[in-house]
Amino acid sequence: MKVLPFKIPKSSTDTLIIEEDKGEMFYDKLHQHEEIQLSYIISGKGTFIVGDTIKNYETNDILIFGSNVPHVLNSDVESNVSSHMISLFFSLDSFGEEFFNLPEFQKVKAFLSKAQLGLKLKNINLKEKFEAITKEGKLKRFLLFLEVLENMMESEVETIASFSSKKIYTDNEGKRMSAIFDLALNNYHKDITLEDVSDVATMTPNAFCRYFKQRTNKTFVQFLTEIRIEKSCNLLSKNNELSIAEIAYQCGFKNISNYNRKFKGTKDVTPTEYRRRMSL
Repeated sequence: MKVLPFKIPKSSTDTLIIEEDKGEMFYDKLHQHEEIQLSYIISGKGTFIVGDTIKNYETNDILIFGSNVPHVLNSDVESNVSSHMISLFFSLDSFGEEFFNLPEFQKVKAFLSKAQLGLKLKNINLKEKFEAITKEGKLKRFLLFLEVLENMMESEVETIASFSSKKIYTDNEGKRMSAIFDLALNNYHKDITLEDVSDVATMTPNAFCRYFKQRTNKTFVQFLTEIRIEKSCNLLSKNNELSIAEIAYQCGFKNISNYNRKFKGTKDVTPTEYRRRMSL
Protein backbone atom coordinates (compact mmCIF):
# COMPACT_ATOMS: atom_id res chain seq x y z
CA MET A 1 0.00 0.00 0.00
CA LYS A 2 1.35 3.42 -0.89
CA VAL A 3 1.81 5.88 1.92
CA LEU A 4 -0.06 8.71 0.20
CA PRO A 5 -2.19 8.62 -1.80
CA PHE A 6 -3.55 5.10 -1.77
CA LYS A 7 -6.43 3.45 -3.56
CA ILE A 8 -9.24 1.74 -1.68
CA PRO A 9 -9.32 -1.90 -2.80
CA LYS A 10 -12.55 -2.85 -4.57
CA SER A 11 -13.89 -5.25 -7.15
CA SER A 12 -15.26 -4.11 -10.49
CA THR A 13 -18.83 -4.68 -9.21
CA ASP A 14 -18.54 -2.67 -5.98
CA THR A 15 -20.27 0.70 -5.74
CA LEU A 16 -20.15 1.03 -1.96
CA ILE A 17 -16.86 -0.11 -0.41
CA ILE A 18 -16.79 -1.41 3.16
CA GLU A 19 -13.59 -1.69 5.17
CA GLU A 20 -13.32 -2.97 8.74
CA ASP A 21 -10.17 -2.20 10.74
CA LYS A 22 -9.40 -4.11 13.94
CA GLY A 23 -6.22 -4.21 15.95
CA GLU A 24 -4.03 -2.36 18.40
CA MET A 25 -4.03 0.73 16.19
CA PHE A 26 -5.44 2.11 12.94
CA TYR A 27 -3.45 2.74 9.77
CA ASP A 28 -1.26 5.61 10.95
CA LYS A 29 0.18 7.11 7.78
CA LEU A 30 -1.02 10.32 6.22
CA HIS A 31 -3.11 9.45 3.18
CA GLN A 32 -5.75 10.70 0.79
CA HIS A 33 -8.10 8.98 -1.64
CA GLU A 34 -10.70 9.94 -4.18
CA GLU A 35 -13.58 8.41 -2.25
CA ILE A 36 -15.54 10.15 0.52
CA GLN A 37 -15.01 8.24 3.78
CA LEU A 38 -17.59 7.69 6.53
CA SER A 39 -16.03 6.00 9.57
CA TYR A 40 -17.70 4.78 12.75
CA ILE A 41 -15.37 4.27 15.73
CA ILE A 42 -16.69 1.05 17.28
CA SER A 43 -13.96 1.20 19.92
CA GLY A 44 -10.71 3.05 20.48
CA LYS A 45 -9.48 6.57 21.08
CA GLY A 46 -6.74 8.80 19.79
CA THR A 47 -5.98 11.88 17.72
CA PHE A 48 -6.62 12.59 14.06
CA ILE A 49 -5.41 15.26 11.66
CA VAL A 50 -7.39 16.52 8.69
CA GLY A 51 -6.46 19.61 6.73
CA ASP A 52 -5.13 22.19 9.18
CA THR A 53 -6.80 20.75 12.28
CA ILE A 54 -5.97 18.29 15.05
CA LYS A 55 -8.81 16.70 17.03
CA ASN A 56 -9.39 13.81 19.40
CA TYR A 57 -11.66 10.87 18.58
CA GLU A 58 -13.19 8.23 20.84
CA THR A 59 -15.65 5.34 20.83
CA ASN A 60 -18.96 6.08 19.03
CA ASP A 61 -17.60 9.08 17.13
CA ILE A 62 -18.35 9.28 13.41
CA LEU A 63 -15.74 10.89 11.18
CA ILE A 64 -16.33 12.02 7.60
CA PHE A 65 -13.45 12.88 5.26
CA GLY A 66 -14.08 14.48 1.88
CA SER A 67 -12.58 13.44 -1.42
CA ASN A 68 -8.76 13.74 -1.57
CA VAL A 69 -8.51 15.39 1.86
CA PRO A 70 -5.24 14.28 3.53
CA HIS A 71 -5.89 12.71 6.93
CA VAL A 72 -4.30 10.43 9.50
CA LEU A 73 -5.52 8.69 12.66
CA ASN A 74 -3.10 8.25 15.55
CA SER A 75 -4.42 5.63 17.99
CA ASP A 76 -3.78 6.01 21.71
CA VAL A 77 -2.13 2.64 22.33
CA GLU A 78 -1.53 3.47 26.00
CA SER A 79 -5.28 3.48 26.66
CA ASN A 80 -5.37 -0.34 26.36
CA VAL A 81 -8.57 -0.04 24.32
CA SER A 82 -8.53 -2.02 21.09
CA SER A 83 -9.08 -0.07 17.88
CA HIS A 84 -12.10 -1.07 15.79
CA MET A 85 -13.51 1.04 12.98
CA ILE A 86 -15.99 0.40 10.17
CA SER A 87 -15.60 2.68 7.14
CA LEU A 88 -17.77 3.24 4.08
CA PHE A 89 -16.17 4.61 0.91
CA PHE A 90 -17.98 6.06 -2.09
CA SER A 91 -17.81 8.93 -4.57
CA LEU A 92 -20.55 11.20 -5.85
CA ASP A 93 -20.73 9.16 -9.05
CA SER A 94 -20.42 5.69 -7.47
CA PHE A 95 -24.14 5.06 -8.04
CA GLY A 96 -24.32 6.82 -11.39
CA GLU A 97 -23.38 10.32 -12.47
CA GLU A 98 -26.89 11.71 -11.84
CA PHE A 99 -27.74 9.85 -8.61
CA PHE A 100 -26.94 12.65 -6.15
CA ASN A 101 -28.39 15.22 -8.57
CA LEU A 102 -31.87 13.77 -8.17
CA PRO A 103 -34.27 16.13 -6.31
CA GLU A 104 -34.63 13.58 -3.51
CA PHE A 105 -30.90 13.80 -2.76
CA GLN A 106 -30.28 17.55 -2.86
CA LYS A 107 -30.05 17.78 0.94
CA VAL A 108 -27.73 14.79 1.01
CA LYS A 109 -25.49 16.38 -1.60
CA ALA A 110 -25.39 19.62 0.38
CA PHE A 111 -24.48 17.70 3.52
CA LEU A 112 -21.66 15.86 1.73
CA SER A 113 -20.43 19.18 0.36
CA LYS A 114 -20.06 20.42 3.95
CA ALA A 115 -17.98 17.32 4.65
CA GLN A 116 -15.29 18.31 2.15
CA LEU A 117 -13.05 19.58 4.95
CA GLY A 118 -14.13 16.88 7.36
CA LEU A 119 -16.99 16.47 9.83
CA LYS A 120 -17.18 14.93 13.26
CA LEU A 121 -20.57 13.65 14.45
CA LYS A 122 -21.35 13.11 18.11
CA ASN A 123 -24.33 12.05 20.19
CA ILE A 124 -25.63 9.68 17.52
CA ASN A 125 -25.38 5.92 17.78
CA LEU A 126 -25.30 4.17 14.42
CA LYS A 127 -23.27 1.20 15.58
CA GLU A 128 -25.92 -1.41 14.76
CA LYS A 129 -26.42 -0.05 11.24
CA PHE A 130 -22.70 0.10 10.48
CA GLU A 131 -22.24 -3.44 11.78
CA ALA A 132 -25.24 -4.66 9.77
CA ILE A 133 -23.80 -3.15 6.58
CA THR A 134 -20.75 -5.43 6.90
CA LYS A 135 -22.98 -8.53 6.96
CA GLU A 136 -25.80 -7.85 4.52
CA GLY A 137 -26.10 -8.46 0.77
CA LYS A 138 -25.65 -5.61 -1.68
CA LEU A 139 -29.28 -4.43 -1.85
CA LYS A 140 -29.84 -4.36 1.92
CA ARG A 141 -26.38 -2.83 2.36
CA PHE A 142 -27.32 0.00 0.00
CA LEU A 143 -30.62 0.67 1.78
CA LEU A 144 -28.83 0.78 5.15
CA PHE A 145 -26.30 3.19 3.67
CA LEU A 146 -29.14 5.57 2.69
CA GLU A 147 -30.52 5.29 6.24
CA VAL A 148 -27.11 6.14 7.64
CA LEU A 149 -26.89 9.25 5.46
CA GLU A 150 -30.37 10.34 6.55
CA ASN A 151 -29.53 9.86 10.24
CA MET A 152 -26.25 11.73 9.88
CA MET A 153 -28.01 14.80 8.48
CA GLU A 154 -30.15 14.94 11.62
CA SER A 155 -27.22 14.71 14.05
CA GLU A 156 -25.00 17.19 15.87
CA VAL A 157 -22.23 18.10 13.43
CA GLU A 158 -18.84 19.69 14.04
CA THR A 159 -16.84 20.95 11.07
CA ILE A 160 -13.24 19.81 11.50
CA ALA A 161 -10.91 21.82 9.28
CA SER A 162 -10.93 25.41 8.09
CA PHE A 163 -8.28 24.88 5.43
CA SER A 164 -7.00 22.00 3.34
CA SER A 165 -4.67 22.07 0.37
CA LYS A 166 -6.42 20.95 -2.81
CA LYS A 167 -3.16 19.39 -3.93
CA ILE A 168 -3.05 15.66 -4.67
CA TYR A 169 0.31 14.63 -3.31
CA THR A 170 2.88 12.53 -5.10
CA ASP A 171 4.21 9.47 -3.28
CA ASN A 172 7.45 11.25 -2.36
CA GLU A 173 5.66 14.32 -1.07
CA GLY A 174 3.21 12.14 0.81
CA LYS A 175 6.03 10.28 2.50
CA ARG A 176 7.62 13.58 3.49
CA MET A 177 4.43 14.95 5.07
CA SER A 178 3.77 11.60 6.73
CA ALA A 179 7.26 11.62 8.27
CA ILE A 180 6.69 15.16 9.58
CA PHE A 181 3.36 14.18 11.14
CA ASP A 182 4.84 10.99 12.59
CA LEU A 183 7.57 12.98 14.30
CA ALA A 184 5.08 15.40 15.84
CA LEU A 185 2.49 12.81 16.88
CA ASN A 186 4.98 10.38 18.42
CA ASN A 187 7.31 12.91 20.06
CA TYR A 188 5.02 15.81 21.04
CA HIS A 189 6.05 15.37 24.71
CA LYS A 190 9.71 15.99 23.85
CA ASP A 191 11.64 19.01 22.62
CA ILE A 192 11.35 19.12 18.81
CA THR A 193 13.53 21.74 17.19
CA LEU A 194 13.19 23.25 13.74
CA GLU A 195 16.41 21.45 12.83
CA ASP A 196 14.90 18.11 13.95
CA VAL A 197 11.83 18.41 11.76
CA SER A 198 13.64 19.91 8.76
CA ASP A 199 16.08 16.98 8.88
CA VAL A 200 13.14 14.55 8.76
CA ALA A 201 11.75 16.49 5.80
CA THR A 202 15.21 16.51 4.16
CA MET A 203 14.98 20.26 3.66
CA THR A 204 16.75 23.35 4.95
CA PRO A 205 14.93 25.03 7.88
CA ASN A 206 13.86 28.01 5.77
CA ALA A 207 12.60 25.84 2.92
CA PHE A 208 10.75 23.60 5.37
CA CYS A 209 8.98 26.56 7.02
CA ARG A 210 7.66 27.77 3.66
CA TYR A 211 6.73 24.23 2.58
CA PHE A 212 4.79 23.41 5.75
CA LYS A 213 2.94 26.74 5.88
CA GLN A 214 1.78 26.34 2.27
CA ARG A 215 0.29 22.91 3.00
CA THR A 216 -1.26 23.46 6.42
CA ASN A 217 -1.84 27.22 6.58
CA LYS A 218 0.08 27.37 9.87
CA THR A 219 3.61 27.18 11.20
CA PHE A 220 5.05 23.94 12.52
CA VAL A 221 5.21 25.47 16.02
CA GLN A 222 1.47 26.21 15.87
CA PHE A 223 0.80 22.70 14.59
CA LEU A 224 2.86 21.08 17.36
CA THR A 225 1.23 23.23 20.04
CA GLU A 226 -2.23 22.16 18.87
CA ILE A 227 -1.23 18.50 19.05
CA ARG A 228 -0.01 19.04 22.61
CA ILE A 229 -3.25 20.82 23.54
CA GLU A 230 -5.40 17.98 22.12
CA LYS A 231 -3.33 15.36 23.93
CA SER A 232 -3.74 17.32 27.16
CA CYS A 233 -7.52 17.52 26.61
CA ASN A 234 -7.67 13.76 26.64
CA LEU A 235 -5.81 13.61 29.95
CA LEU A 236 -7.89 16.40 31.47
CA SER A 237 -11.13 14.60 30.68
CA LYS A 238 -10.04 11.05 31.51
CA ASN A 239 -7.43 11.26 34.28
CA ASN A 240 -8.46 13.23 37.37
CA GLU A 241 -5.51 11.91 39.36
CA LEU A 242 -3.06 14.07 37.43
CA SER A 243 -2.70 17.74 38.30
CA ILE A 244 -2.91 20.30 35.52
CA ALA A 245 0.80 21.04 35.94
CA GLU A 246 1.61 17.33 35.53
CA ILE A 247 -0.53 17.14 32.41
CA ALA A 248 1.15 20.21 30.95
CA TYR A 249 4.59 18.70 31.53
CA GLN A 250 3.60 15.29 30.11
CA CYS A 251 2.36 16.98 26.94
CA GLY A 252 5.54 18.92 26.26
CA PHE A 253 4.91 22.29 27.93
CA LYS A 254 7.77 23.59 30.04
CA ASN A 255 5.77 25.82 32.37
CA ILE A 256 2.19 26.03 33.53
CA SER A 257 1.64 29.69 32.61
CA ASN A 258 2.55 29.07 28.96
CA TYR A 259 0.29 26.01 28.91
CA ASN A 260 -2.65 27.94 30.39
CA ARG A 261 -2.20 30.76 27.87
CA LYS A 262 -1.93 28.44 24.86
CA PHE A 263 -4.83 26.30 26.04
CA LYS A 264 -7.20 29.24 26.47
CA GLY A 265 -6.10 30.67 23.13
CA THR A 266 -7.03 27.39 21.44
CA LYS A 267 -10.08 26.27 23.43
CA ASP A 268 -11.44 29.62 24.72
CA VAL A 269 -11.50 28.21 28.26
CA THR A 270 -8.83 27.48 30.86
CA PRO A 271 -7.68 23.88 31.48
CA THR A 272 -9.44 24.00 34.87
CA GLU A 273 -12.75 25.03 33.29
CA TYR A 274 -12.35 22.45 30.54
CA ARG A 275 -11.83 19.68 33.11
CA ARG A 276 -14.86 20.86 35.06
CA ARG A 277 -17.09 20.82 31.97
CA MET A 278 -15.89 17.35 30.97
CA SER A 279 -16.77 16.00 34.43
CA LEU A 280 -20.40 17.16 34.28
